[in-house]
Amino acid sequence: MTDDAEGEVPVRRRRSLGSSTAIMASGTAVSRLLGLVRNAALVAAIGVNAPAANAYDIANKLPNAMFAILAAGVLNAALVPQIVKAFQRKDGARTVDRILTIGGVLTLGVTVVFTLTAQLWVMLYTPRDWSSEMVALATAFAFWCIPQLFFYGLYTLLGNVLNAREQFGWFMWAPVLNNIVAIAGLVAYLLTFAPFDEANILAPEDWTPGAIALIGGVATLGVASQAIILIFPMIKGGYRWHWRWRGPQGELTVIGRIAGWALAAVIVEQIAVVFVTRVSAAANPDGTQLDIAGNAAYFNALSLYLVPHSLVTVSIATAMFTAMARHAANTDMPHLRADLSLGLRSVGVFTLFATVAMIVVAPYLVRIVMPTASPPEANSVVQVLIAMLLGLVPLGATVLFKRTYFVLEDARSIFYMHIPMAIAWIGVAYLAMALTEPQWWTVGVGLGLATSNWVGVLLRAGGLRRRLGGLDGRRVLSVHVRALIAASIAGAAGWGLLRLAPPASDLPGTSGLVTAIGIVALSGVVMLALYAGGLWALRVSEARDVARPLLRRLGRR
Repeated sequence: MTDDAEGEVPVRRRRSLGSSTAIMASGTAVSRLLGLVRNAALVAAIGVNAPAANAYDIANKLPNAMFAILAAGVLNAALVPQIVKAFQRKDGARTVDRILTIGGVLTLGVTVVFTLTAQLWVMLYTPRDWSSEMVALATAFAFWCIPQLFFYGLYTLLGNVLNAREQFGWFMWAPVLNNIVAIAGLVAYLLTFAPFDEANILAPEDWTPGAIALIGGVATLGVASQAIILIFPMIKGGYRWHWRWRGPQGELTVIGRIAGWALAAVIVEQIAVVFVTRVSAAANPDGTQLDIAGNAAYFNALSLYLVPHSLVTVSIATAMFTAMARHAANTDMPHLRADLSLGLRSVGVFTLFATVAMIVVAPYLVRIVMPTASPPEANSVVQVLIAMLLGLVPLGATVLFKRTYFVLEDARSIFYMHIPMAIAWIGVAYLAMALTEPQWWTVGVGLGLATSNWVGVLLRAGGLRRRLGGLDGRRVLSVHVRALIAASIAGAAGWGLLRLAPPASDLPGTSGLVTAIGIVALSGVVMLALYAGGLWALRVSEARDVARPLLRRLGRR
């Protein structure tokens, strides 16, 4: 921005939902693919259920949990709707300057405090039966990982400015750079230190400062690069940040009110994360039983579970958020309701197929993305993944419902709905802990997550139905039922086809990896073809409408 900062920032041409979704989905697809490569390299370096894997998972979970509280919950809740409004005013650039200034300083201060108190946070997330050596190793990793919080916050602040101006591509492509940096660091580790050896597992006290710094430090460097690269498209798009701490009284009152309730909601969610993490961490506290899923196995399952969600659901929700905020600002409820209906139908068509297909091929999928994991380790991840997948469809809907509440400037309802969601998650996890053997405790955590998603979608749908005068529910339900029929037929065919294939546990080495890829590809193509045919026969057009621009864009590459 030039010296006439108080002037109106140029308005960019609006993109269609399909075009915006295609841009973001293509970036997310590349990022997620590299993310799976990154996780595979991490497993090769520290294992899945080994002591270092569980210790590093706790350390790396800390900045993500803190980011969810400070940035993802507070900033995303308030920023896009308010930035959209600000850019519609002639003096709106001043408001955006203040948001970035205050948000950046707040995030930096919190990051410093959390880093200095790293051991306290590690102890909060770990069960009592963790040894002092395990806690010390997790704390050492945490000192390197927690600084990611500042760069996650910066990424969110800059990304929301870009999204509000419908510059969606950079926000979704920036994580690609993060993964490239992290993969390079893990390759350096594998070349410098010995890869994970199941027959010679390193004890927590045997980890050197250099090895810890390389694993944790490069992860933080990747997040930093992901944030910093967003500065360039923001400037190119016509907005330049200036330091502005003060402004007209009451200018940020709405942001503060929404952010306060959003903060309370995310704190409730993260309290649940603390409890369920302690359950999964207690399942395999010393990391000596490689067939029992611990907290690191939960992370690996979660990484796979979120691929279809981030690929399509988040892309659609992000692309729609700006337009929905505009409709809400203009009190245009019919168009807001229509956008929400379109999003629910489009996301549902995709997540129903993703749920069925991923459950069918789960053992082979885990074999592909974790090629160095032993069969017992891989099987422990498969069990958790399948439990999570039962909640993939409601997860997509809850994201769209949540964004709708935010554009209506109603974060209070989200807070109250998070309480029963958290209770459901914790309740199922601790019920599994009380009634089953440790082998199933982390599976119970995954099942609790799915249950929480279903509770959330029911509560949020009921609230919005009253606010919007309906949700086009009959049409949305009709599309979901028809898509479920098509997905069930496709899944049954895929399951039958895999009865002819060798078990994933019998596919060792490079040749086994190639075979697993072939099995997933063949069964995936068969299921997708049958699903597409079923949607066509049942006259479900939403999949075609979302896929057309993405396929057209990929075809030009």
